[in-house]
Amino acid sequence: MMQNLTQTLADWIAGGGREMGELHVEPLENGFILHHADDALLCEVVCLQGAEAARELAHYDDAGQFRPLKTAPNLRHGWRLHLADLTELRRALDYFYPAMLGVWLGLQRGRLVTVPLRETLARQTGMYAVTKKITDAQAQTMIGGFCRSDGGCVKRILWTIAPGVPITSLPVEKFQSAAPPQRLPLLCHEACNLLVAKAREIVKKSEAPA
Repeated sequence: MMQNLTQTLADWIAGGGREMGELHVEPLENGFILHHADDALLCEVVCLQGAEAARELAHYDDAGQFRPLKTAPNLRHGWRLHLADLTELRRALDYFYPAMLGVWLGLQRGRLVTVPLRETLARQTGMYAVTKKITDAQAQTMIGGFCRSDGGCVKRILWTIAPGVPITSLPVEKFQSAAPPQRLPLLCHEACNLLVAKAREIVKKSEAPA
């Protein structure tokens, strides 16, 4: 699988691929440079080397606050990361956006399974079992706020609330998996744990005595 991912990444770059989430990939004769897409013209940056440096860069935003959601649009600025080869580039991208290369490859091969929100919540047990009680209206509002691209998450959503029940609280482009050749889209095929936790918060609040 790793070899498949590396070759797929190589093919994408050869075809002009340069952007993934908030990252820009710059091919060099001796490897690659990764930097924040906003920093193309920034001169004063911290220069780093090796895929392991990506782990720390992905953890914190510009204010030094921990980023619990790696696909939130708050990746820190002001750095250049030199990577020796495709293997290092793939590892660095996985640190920044865990599993996103594999999800994209699964979509390309027609093997990606999307999971409706109701199915995800139906699997919850223990303290999260109450999430099953969230109404469709509550779910629409929750998704519209939590998953929005401007401040929430930059992934494109592929799942629905339930079969035949689409999400209507976000712009239509939020659900488009296609992207220009130079951009590798970040895809969401199932509601994340943070959204499930938010659903629990909403249900518990609605059930609390007035």
